[in-house]
Amino acid sequence: MNKLKVIITGASGMVGEGVLYECLHHPEVERVLVITRTSCGYSHPKLTEIIHNDFFDITSLKDRLTGYNACYFCLGVTSLGKNEEDYTKFTYTLTLNFAKTIATLNPDMTFCYISGAGTDSSEKGRTIWARVKGKTENDLMKLPFKHVYNLRPGGIQPFLPLKPSQTYYKTYKYLGWLFFLMKTLTPNMVITLKDLAAAMINASLTGYAKNILEMKDMKILAKAKVDK
Repeated sequence: MNKLKVIITGASGMVGEGVLYECLHHPEVERVLVITRTSCGYSHPKLTEIIHNDFFDITSLKDRLTGYNACYFCLGVTSLGKNEEDYTKFTYTLTLNFAKTIATLNPDMTFCYISGAGTDSSEKGRTIWARVKGKTENDLMKLPFKHVYNLRPGGIQPFLPLKPSQTYYKTYKYLGWLFFLMKTLTPNMVITLKDLAAAMINASLTGYAKNILEMKDMKILAKAKVDK
């Protein structure tokens, strides 16, 4: 089995940082490239970091983006306070521009996209974010990657090795009881960040029968045994 050589976006956010942390500590991940607007704050022998402000255009980075076989796209924005045009620009357009460049350079790549529970694959629903995410998923699957997996997590429970300076750490500190309650009463609506990251890594290593991964699929993948 080939070791994973991973590109990660969104490493300054909760999901991206969790995925980065797991990749740096996973024996099947050989190296990690983080592309970010601000430093992720980590130093590790596996890690290379590129500071880049314009995610709509990464063509200037082409020489540094070859030789990777997995991409974990964890970059995203909230739809709150945004009209459909702006949300589409920063969700659909940005993601597809990035992915198209990566696909031409690494056709043997597995691309994992963090979407969201309730995403609308028909692209015709009433909810803006769900329609836009659905179009993003659909068009990512048309690109010439080896595999594309769209992950649709609901509630995500972070884990505490992440940087305590981050806002989400403080949020979890005070709302940890809510995640515990959700895991007890509605276990299919919450996933740990550790399991979400493991699902992405294992999808790259073993593949999966579906392109759209709901909560139950991610939990299955998180526990999958990888043949060495």
